Amino acid sequence: MSYDTIYKSLFIQARGVLKKQLLVYLRAKRPIRRSRHASLKGDGLGQIKDPISIRERSAAGEDRAVPGHWEGDLIEGSVNSFIATLVERQSRFVMLAKVSNRDTASVMTALIKQCQNLPRELYQSLTWDRGTEMAGHKRFTVATDVQVHFCDPQSPWQRGTNENTNRLLRQYFPRGTDLSVYSQSKLSAVARQLNERPRKTLGYETPAERFQACVASIR
Repeated sequence: MSYDTIYKSLFIQARGVLKKQLLVYLRAKRPIRRSRHASLKGDGLGQIKDPISIRERSAAGEDRAVPGHWEGDLIEGSVNSFIATLVERQSRFVMLAKVSNRDTASVMTALIKQCQNLPRELYQSLTWDRGTEMAGHKRFTVATDVQVHFCDPQSPWQRGTNENTNRLLRQYFPRGTDLSVYSQSKLSAVARQLNERPRKTLGYETPAERFQACVASIR
């Protein structure tokens, strides 16, 4: 029996809405299961000028052969509050950035600041979806020399490392939370907790250990 069959059997009740008594056992606390292909950003929203496709991302970035290739997104809270999430593809190392608004100027400023905290060798590319917050991607590239690649429309699964990380982050920032109340120090503390959590995909190393090995290798 596949995991998809199990999910369908759980969510079939009440037109796909999970019963409240079962909801409490879910880590993400998500009452409705949506298709991974479902995205508002593919329905005419999030138009980006001169996007560079994910299909043009280097082979090294695609197969995680070398560090420095990142995936990013915004997680949304109540009252128009957001946090920028960044995950390095090889090590699964997480960085979180406080953003004052979803407008592209605010997001670009936050991403540029995060980029400047890293050695140049460890920030080779950034993959994002087609949300309007990335309309200023050319400004980001000029400031950092980091190329931004964009997922195909309605294809958030193409940055699956970041999608999985965002689900983990919902343990700390549940849906409906006002994210503006969290300081950058708090966000960094949450990122540190995730980075110190052993991962099966890393042979039970932590992202922090793997990322530090990457840093050491370029020195």
